[in-house]
Amino acid sequence: MSPASEPLHLRTLLATYPHTAPLKNGEVTSTRVALDFKDVTPVWSGFKAMVRRQEFDVSEMAIVTYLIARSYRKPMVLLPAVMTGRIQHAWAIYNGERGTLTPADLKGKRVGIRSFTTTTGAWLRGMFENDYGLDLASVRWITFEEPHVAEYVDTTDRAPEGKKILPMLFAGELDAVLGERSDDPRAKSLFGDPAAAARAWYQKHHIVPLNHMVVVSAELAKSRPDIVAEVYGLLREGKRRAPPPTDGPDTTPFGVEACRPALERIIDYAVQQRLIPRRFDVDELFDETTLNMK
Repeated sequence: MSPASEPLHLRTLLATYPHTAPLKNGEVTSTRVALDFKDVTPVWSGFKAMVRRQEFDVSEMAIVTYLIARSYRKPMVLLPAVMTGRIQHAWAIYNGERGTLTPADLKGKRVGIRSFTTTTGAWLRGMFENDYGLDLASVRWITFEEPHVAEYVDTTDRAPEGKKILPMLFAGELDAVLGERSDDPRAKSLFGDPAAAARAWYQKHHIVPLNHMVVVSAELAKSRPDIVAEVYGLLREGKRRAPPPTDGPDTTPFGVEACRPALERIIDYAVQQRLIPRRFDVDELFDETTLNMK
Protein backbone atom coordinates (compact mmCIF):
# COMPACT_ATOMS: atom_id res chain seq x y z
CA MET A 1 0.00 0.00 0.00
CA SER A 2 1.42 3.35 -0.99
CA PRO A 3 1.83 6.10 1.64
CA ALA A 4 -0.88 8.18 -0.07
CA SER A 5 -3.38 5.39 0.42
CA GLU A 6 -2.48 4.49 3.99
CA PRO A 7 -5.29 4.98 6.52
CA LEU A 8 -5.27 8.01 8.79
CA HIS A 9 -4.30 6.92 12.31
CA LEU A 10 -6.48 8.39 15.07
CA ARG A 11 -5.71 8.34 18.78
CA THR A 12 -8.83 6.71 20.19
CA LEU A 13 -10.28 6.28 23.68
CA LEU A 14 -13.20 3.84 23.81
CA ALA A 15 -13.97 1.22 26.42
CA THR A 16 -14.79 -2.31 25.32
CA TYR A 17 -18.51 -2.94 24.90
CA PRO A 18 -20.43 -5.36 22.69
CA HIS A 19 -20.72 -2.59 20.09
CA THR A 20 -17.07 -1.49 20.24
CA ALA A 21 -15.56 -4.98 20.42
CA PRO A 22 -15.88 -5.49 16.62
CA LEU A 23 -13.77 -2.36 16.10
CA LYS A 24 -11.17 -3.45 18.64
CA ASN A 25 -10.82 -7.06 17.51
CA GLY A 26 -10.45 -6.14 13.84
CA GLU A 27 -13.82 -7.47 12.72
CA VAL A 28 -14.83 -3.95 11.58
CA THR A 29 -12.14 -1.97 9.79
CA SER A 30 -11.72 0.83 7.27
CA THR A 31 -9.21 1.47 4.49
CA ARG A 32 -9.39 5.17 5.34
CA VAL A 33 -9.14 5.20 9.13
CA ALA A 34 -7.11 3.24 11.69
CA LEU A 35 -8.29 3.61 15.27
CA ASP A 36 -5.29 3.42 17.58
CA PHE A 37 -6.92 2.44 20.85
CA LYS A 38 -5.41 3.67 24.10
CA ASP A 39 -5.79 1.46 27.15
CA VAL A 40 -7.22 3.65 29.91
CA THR A 41 -9.10 1.95 32.77
CA PRO A 42 -11.61 3.00 33.91
CA VAL A 43 -12.38 4.86 30.71
CA TRP A 44 -13.69 7.96 32.49
CA SER A 45 -10.25 8.54 33.97
CA GLY A 46 -9.15 9.54 30.46
CA PHE A 47 -11.82 12.21 29.98
CA LYS A 48 -9.75 14.87 31.75
CA ALA A 49 -6.91 14.34 29.27
CA MET A 50 -9.30 14.88 26.38
CA VAL A 51 -11.00 17.93 27.85
CA ARG A 52 -7.87 19.68 29.09
CA ARG A 53 -5.23 18.64 26.58
CA GLN A 54 -7.05 17.09 23.59
CA GLU A 55 -4.91 13.96 23.87
CA PHE A 56 -7.28 11.96 21.62
CA ASP A 57 -8.75 12.43 18.18
CA VAL A 58 -11.77 10.26 19.02
CA SER A 59 -12.89 9.85 22.61
CA GLU A 60 -15.68 8.43 24.67
CA MET A 61 -17.07 11.24 26.82
CA ALA A 62 -19.60 11.58 29.64
CA ILE A 63 -22.39 13.78 28.34
CA VAL A 64 -22.44 16.14 31.34
CA THR A 65 -18.67 16.60 31.02
CA TYR A 66 -19.24 17.48 27.38
CA LEU A 67 -21.97 20.00 28.24
CA ILE A 68 -19.71 21.71 30.77
CA ALA A 69 -16.79 21.63 28.33
CA ARG A 70 -19.03 23.09 25.63
CA SER A 71 -19.85 25.95 28.00
CA TYR A 72 -16.14 26.79 28.14
CA ARG A 73 -15.65 26.38 24.39
CA LYS A 74 -13.44 23.35 24.63
CA PRO A 75 -12.44 22.20 21.12
CA MET A 76 -14.57 19.07 20.79
CA VAL A 77 -17.54 18.08 18.64
CA LEU A 78 -20.20 15.58 19.69
CA LEU A 79 -21.17 12.51 17.67
CA PRO A 80 -24.68 11.09 18.20
CA ALA A 81 -23.26 7.71 19.19
CA VAL A 82 -24.08 6.44 22.67
CA MET A 83 -21.58 4.14 24.34
CA THR A 84 -23.44 3.64 27.61
CA GLY A 85 -26.92 4.43 28.86
CA ARG A 86 -28.81 3.13 31.84
CA ILE A 87 -31.74 3.91 34.07
CA GLN A 88 -29.90 5.14 37.13
CA HIS A 89 -31.98 4.08 40.10
CA ALA A 90 -29.68 1.25 41.26
CA TRP A 91 -26.82 3.73 41.74
CA ALA A 92 -28.17 5.58 44.80
CA ILE A 93 -27.65 3.80 48.12
CA TYR A 94 -27.63 4.40 51.87
CA ASN A 95 -26.68 2.47 55.01
CA GLY A 96 -29.79 0.59 56.12
CA GLU A 97 -28.39 0.08 59.62
CA ARG A 98 -29.02 3.76 60.27
CA GLY A 99 -32.72 3.78 59.37
CA THR A 100 -34.67 4.20 56.16
CA LEU A 101 -34.03 6.94 53.61
CA THR A 102 -35.81 8.00 50.43
CA PRO A 103 -34.86 10.77 48.00
CA ALA A 104 -37.32 13.10 49.70
CA ASP A 105 -35.55 12.50 53.05
CA LEU A 106 -32.15 13.82 51.93
CA LYS A 107 -32.72 17.38 53.15
CA GLY A 108 -29.87 18.24 55.48
CA LYS A 109 -28.10 14.94 54.81
CA ARG A 110 -24.50 14.30 53.78
CA VAL A 111 -24.47 12.74 50.31
CA GLY A 112 -21.22 11.51 48.81
CA ILE A 113 -20.41 11.43 45.11
CA ARG A 114 -17.12 10.94 43.26
CA SER A 115 -17.43 14.35 41.57
CA PHE A 116 -20.40 16.70 41.54
CA THR A 117 -20.18 16.85 37.75
CA THR A 118 -20.58 13.12 37.07
CA THR A 119 -23.35 12.28 34.63
CA THR A 120 -24.87 9.64 36.90
CA GLY A 121 -25.06 12.21 39.68
CA ALA A 122 -26.71 14.78 37.42
CA TRP A 123 -29.37 12.30 36.31
CA LEU A 124 -30.10 11.17 39.87
CA ARG A 125 -30.25 14.70 41.27
CA GLY A 126 -32.59 15.63 38.43
CA MET A 127 -34.88 12.79 39.45
CA PHE A 128 -34.67 13.80 43.11
CA GLU A 129 -35.65 17.39 42.31
CA ASN A 130 -38.23 16.87 39.59
CA ASP A 131 -39.84 13.58 40.59
CA TYR A 132 -39.46 13.63 44.38
CA GLY A 133 -39.51 17.36 45.22
CA LEU A 134 -36.09 17.51 46.90
CA ASP A 135 -34.47 20.94 47.19
CA LEU A 136 -30.95 20.10 46.06
CA ALA A 137 -29.57 23.16 47.85
CA SER A 138 -30.67 21.62 51.15
CA VAL A 139 -28.25 18.69 50.75
CA ARG A 140 -24.63 18.73 51.90
CA TRP A 141 -22.71 17.32 48.93
CA ILE A 142 -19.38 15.63 49.72
CA THR A 143 -17.06 15.02 46.75
CA PHE A 144 -13.82 13.09 46.28
CA GLU A 145 -12.41 14.30 42.93
CA GLU A 146 -12.14 17.53 40.99
CA PRO A 147 -14.22 18.05 37.84
CA HIS A 148 -12.77 17.05 34.47
CA VAL A 149 -13.26 20.64 33.28
CA ALA A 150 -10.78 22.75 35.21
CA GLU A 151 -12.73 25.99 34.78
CA TYR A 152 -15.85 24.66 36.51
CA VAL A 153 -16.06 26.06 40.05
CA ASP A 154 -16.94 23.25 42.46
CA THR A 155 -18.58 24.61 45.61
CA THR A 156 -19.14 21.23 47.29
CA ASP A 157 -17.36 20.05 50.43
CA ARG A 158 -14.32 17.87 49.72
CA ALA A 159 -13.93 14.61 51.64
CA PRO A 160 -10.85 14.39 53.87
CA GLU A 161 -7.69 13.29 52.05
CA GLY A 162 -7.41 9.51 51.83
CA LYS A 163 -11.04 8.81 52.64
CA LYS A 164 -13.03 6.40 50.44
CA ILE A 165 -16.68 6.84 49.62
CA LEU A 166 -18.17 3.46 50.59
CA PRO A 167 -16.21 3.08 53.84
CA MET A 168 -17.41 6.55 54.81
CA LEU A 169 -21.00 5.48 54.14
CA PHE A 170 -20.76 2.37 56.30
CA ALA A 171 -18.89 4.26 59.04
CA GLY A 172 -21.77 6.74 59.30
CA GLU A 173 -19.73 9.64 57.90
CA LEU A 174 -22.08 9.88 54.91
CA ASP A 175 -25.83 9.37 54.89
CA ALA A 176 -26.09 8.28 51.23
CA VAL A 177 -23.92 8.00 48.14
CA LEU A 178 -24.59 8.35 44.41
CA GLY A 179 -22.89 6.57 41.54
CA GLU A 180 -21.91 3.55 43.65
CA ARG A 181 -23.17 0.02 44.22
CA SER A 182 -22.26 -2.47 46.92
CA ASP A 183 -22.92 -6.11 47.80
CA ASP A 184 -22.67 -5.23 51.49
CA PRO A 185 -25.98 -6.24 53.13
CA ARG A 186 -26.15 -2.82 54.78
CA ALA A 187 -26.43 -1.12 51.38
CA LYS A 188 -30.03 -0.25 50.56
CA SER A 189 -31.52 1.63 47.63
CA LEU A 190 -32.87 5.13 48.14
CA PHE A 191 -35.66 4.10 45.78
CA GLY A 192 -36.69 1.01 47.79
CA ASP A 193 -37.13 -1.36 44.86
CA PRO A 194 -34.81 0.24 42.28
CA ALA A 195 -35.94 -2.00 39.43
CA ALA A 196 -39.59 -1.11 39.97
CA ALA A 197 -38.75 2.57 40.36
CA ALA A 198 -36.73 2.46 37.15
CA ARG A 199 -39.60 0.86 35.23
CA ALA A 200 -42.02 3.47 36.55
CA TRP A 201 -39.66 6.32 35.62
CA TYR A 202 -39.22 4.99 32.10
CA GLN A 203 -42.96 4.48 31.65
CA LYS A 204 -43.50 8.09 32.73
CA HIS A 205 -40.73 9.74 30.68
CA HIS A 206 -39.94 7.24 27.88
CA ILE A 207 -36.26 8.18 28.16
CA VAL A 208 -33.16 6.09 28.78
CA PRO A 209 -30.61 8.32 30.52
CA LEU A 210 -27.49 8.60 28.37
CA ASN A 211 -24.14 8.42 30.15
CA HIS A 212 -21.29 8.27 27.65
CA MET A 213 -21.27 9.39 24.03
CA VAL A 214 -18.39 10.04 21.60
CA VAL A 215 -16.56 13.25 20.71
CA VAL A 216 -13.92 14.11 18.14
CA SER A 217 -11.40 16.91 18.31
CA ALA A 218 -12.53 20.17 16.76
CA GLU A 219 -9.38 20.13 14.64
CA LEU A 220 -10.35 16.80 13.08
CA ALA A 221 -13.97 17.89 12.65
CA LYS A 222 -12.91 21.06 10.83
CA SER A 223 -10.13 19.63 8.67
CA ARG A 224 -11.53 16.20 7.84
CA PRO A 225 -15.34 15.99 8.12
CA ASP A 226 -15.15 13.00 5.77
CA ILE A 227 -13.04 11.15 8.31
CA VAL A 228 -15.47 12.04 11.10
CA ALA A 229 -18.26 10.54 8.99
CA GLU A 230 -16.10 7.44 8.45
CA VAL A 231 -15.57 7.06 12.21
CA TYR A 232 -19.30 7.30 12.80
CA GLY A 233 -19.86 4.67 10.14
CA LEU A 234 -17.47 2.32 11.93
CA LEU A 235 -19.25 2.91 15.23
CA ARG A 236 -22.63 2.25 13.61
CA GLU A 237 -21.38 -0.96 12.04
CA GLY A 238 -20.08 -2.08 15.42
CA LYS A 239 -23.49 -1.48 16.92
CA ARG A 240 -25.18 -3.34 14.07
CA ARG A 241 -23.06 -6.40 14.80
CA ALA A 242 -23.64 -6.31 18.55
CA PRO A 243 -26.38 -8.49 20.05
CA PRO A 244 -29.65 -6.51 20.22
CA PRO A 245 -31.28 -5.91 23.62
CA THR A 246 -33.29 -8.96 24.65
CA ASP A 247 -35.82 -6.89 26.57
CA GLY A 248 -36.38 -3.27 27.42
CA PRO A 249 -35.41 -0.16 25.48
CA ASP A 250 -32.25 0.44 23.47
CA THR A 251 -29.67 1.83 25.89
CA THR A 252 -27.17 2.83 23.17
CA PRO A 253 -29.15 4.82 20.58
CA PHE A 254 -27.45 6.29 17.52
CA GLY A 255 -28.50 9.34 15.53
CA VAL A 256 -29.41 12.86 16.58
CA GLU A 257 -33.17 12.29 16.66
CA ALA A 258 -32.84 9.05 18.63
CA CYS A 259 -30.70 10.86 21.22
CA ARG A 260 -32.65 14.13 21.27
CA PRO A 261 -35.20 13.41 24.08
CA ALA A 262 -32.54 12.29 26.55
CA LEU A 263 -30.24 15.16 25.57
CA GLU A 264 -33.02 17.68 26.12
CA ARG A 265 -33.70 16.22 29.56
CA ILE A 266 -30.07 16.17 30.73
CA ILE A 267 -29.59 19.73 29.46
CA ASP A 268 -32.57 20.78 31.57
CA TYR A 269 -31.14 19.01 34.61
CA ALA A 270 -27.69 20.54 34.05
CA VAL A 271 -29.18 24.05 33.94
CA GLN A 272 -31.24 23.42 37.09
CA GLN A 273 -28.13 22.22 38.92
CA ARG A 274 -26.00 25.15 37.68
CA LEU A 275 -23.62 22.79 35.94
CA ILE A 276 -23.97 24.93 32.81
CA PRO A 277 -24.86 28.64 32.61
CA ARG A 278 -27.59 28.40 29.98
CA ARG A 279 -29.80 25.93 28.20
CA PHE A 280 -28.27 24.63 24.98
CA ASP A 281 -30.43 23.72 22.05
CA VAL A 282 -29.63 20.11 21.17
CA ASP A 283 -28.56 21.11 17.67
CA GLU A 284 -25.83 23.36 19.15
CA LEU A 285 -24.01 20.30 20.45
CA PHE A 286 -23.17 19.11 16.94
CA ASP A 287 -21.59 20.61 13.82
CA GLU A 288 -22.74 20.56 10.20
CA THR A 289 -21.43 17.03 9.72
CA THR A 290 -22.54 15.36 12.94
CA LEU A 291 -25.95 17.09 13.07
CA ASN A 292 -27.06 15.09 10.02
CA MET A 293 -25.97 11.72 11.33
CA LYS A 294 -28.68 9.10 11.63
